[in-house]
Amino acid sequence: MSQEFRELLKKVGSGSHTSKDLSREESALATRLMLLQEATPAQIGAFMISHRIKRPTAAELAGMLDAYEALGPTLPAIASAIPVMVLGCPYDGRSRTAPVTPLTALILAAAGAPVLLHGGDRMPTKEGIPLIEIWQALGLSLERLDLAQVHTLLERTGFGFIYLPQHFPAAQSLVPYREQIGKRPPFATIELMWSPYGGASQTVTGYVHPPTEGLAQQTFQLRGLQRFIAVKGLEGSCDLPRSRTAIIGLGQPDGSIERVLLHPRDYGFAAEDVPFEGDEWLHRSLASVLQGEPSELMRSTVWNGGFYLWRSGVSESLEAGLTLATTLIQQGQVQAKLDQLRQAVLDLTLAASPVGLSIS
Repeated sequence: MSQEFRELLKKVGSGSHTSKDLSREESALATRLMLLQEATPAQIGAFMISHRIKRPTAAELAGMLDAYEALGPTLPAIASAIPVMVLGCPYDGRSRTAPVTPLTALILAAAGAPVLLHGGDRMPTKEGIPLIEIWQALGLSLERLDLAQVHTLLERTGFGFIYLPQHFPAAQSLVPYREQIGKRPPFATIELMWSPYGGASQTVTGYVHPPTEGLAQQTFQLRGLQRFIAVKGLEGSCDLPRSRTAIIGLGQPDGSIERVLLHPRDYGFAAEDVPFEGDEWLHRSLASVLQGEPSELMRSTVWNGGFYLWRSGVSESLEAGLTLATTLIQQGQVQAKLDQLRQAVLDLTLAASPVGLSIS
């Protein structure tokens, strides 16, 4: 048992009237002790549920991110005139609405705007489809790449994916606690804000509950991060809705947030959000979008691709972004980017294999 961790646990777990917030330094220490498994399983589980009940503060989240930065992977900067866009989506995936985040990433990369995603496998408590499974269905075995290969892929293609079990096993070791406590712990919040990239970047944080936006703003301000986008997205993801006004916050240099409200009807995109109808359906539907076949999922892809092309700086306006996203899909450039990624991943995997052995 860690006596040091025990004292931190006592602060957050002493009840609604007597519990105390941790300092940023204390939160970083607690996270470090959990990631390194120096705290016992009983202590880790107790901390997670107590911290959820207490509700984390911005200083505590900043400390947790400090520990992630110290112990987790960080990709070195690549040469790019456009900051890398880091899309932070919930690791427990999607189950009600169709995700277009992978297609958004392909559109950005096809336009020369580098993009980085991160996530893991099926994760409690929602167990929705994770990004890694979508990429696998699209023919990308990203889980096989080591960190150096991910960096090379980002340099060569403008796309990268940090896979938790492979690249941050210490964080992966805490995933079973989500199932055991039956609730999302604060780690589910910082995964929306984490940026495992060491160069100029723009972090996109998806969220469901409005207070999360303010919490992200304060956390980023403490960590000196000015470029960020907060999106009240579908199921907490970075995907903009079409069934309602898209509520967006743009981080400003002075630490404030510029509010942007996008009404899909003003741009001809108003409709019900495309429902998720199963893994196989999603795989077929994403492939049809890449082929430029008209559908509501295609329109959702253009709506999102256009927005992120605008916010990445590739396009001067949302309207220009929507036009460019449509063109990139219809002219086959998004499919070509996926083909390039498939070949690049294959080349990297084969280059790392022992001579004479094949990759099954």
